[in-house]
Amino acid sequence: MRHQISYRKLSRQRHHYKALMRNLAQALFEHERIQTTLPKAKEMRRFVEKIITLGKRGGLHNRRLASALMANQVMHFEDKKVDILTKVFGELAKRYENRSGGYTRIYRLARERAGDAADMALIELVDAPEAKIFKTTEPVEEKTKATKTKKSKATKSEPKEAASA
Repeated sequence: MRHQISYRKLSRQRHHYKALMRNLAQALFEHERIQTTLPKAKEMRRFVEKIITLGKRGGLHNRRLASALMANQVMHFEDKKVDILTKVFGELAKRYENRSGGYTRIYRLARERAGDAADMALIELVDAPEAKIFKTTEPVEEKTKATKTKKSKATKSEPKEAASA
């Protein structure tokens, strides 16, 4: 029985588990949507939401607690290098100031991983701008069907008359 067990081990030792959570959280904060296995996504949700809550509270003490969890890694954000905690305590804290939890969303994917048939999931930050998720820099325009213009019979017959003369 699994009574009073607080986290999924994910078949890893504790130090490797912490490193995995840090790296997955960094990727999520950088890209705002990532694809991983379902158990990792469910476990990462707990980790990420704690860090965002610390970011919402603000202050030096909470920044140091978040730094201890995340190891303050550097990411590329809007074509410049920014540490993760700057984004968490700045942009994400403002985005989620009126939301009391539930900062992530998990979608189960219909397909399984090819190598070992593991259940796959997509985890994303809620209320993320679509431009950041889908990496679009320009607004998407709807494609319209191009109408084909038929050449008149007169234009087809003119080259033949010129060739016969």
